[in-house]
Amino acid sequence: MDKQVKGEIIAKFKQSENDTGSVQVQVALLTERINHLTEHLKNNPKDNHSRRGLLQMVGKRKGFLQYLKDRDIEAYRQLIKALNIREIK
Repeated sequence: MDKQVKGEIIAKFKQSENDTGSVQVQVALLTERINHLTEHLKNNPKDNHSRRGLLQMVGKRKGFLQYLKDRDIEAYRQLIKALNIREIK
């Protein structure tokens, strides 16, 4: 992910002027990386090192989403709708 794409994602999901670390921003950045790595694995199915990294990112994103769901359900619903991802169980 290059600086321009990362900056656009941060600008879209930030909560305040200098926000780069809120849960919403972190989930959005992880989602972008997950989508990119998913495409990579479609072309390289034997790349197990990247697959492990993908699973770690998915787990981290799930933790962030669970945290957000527990703290602010409306923000959680808006975020999963904006990112077009499934709800966590």
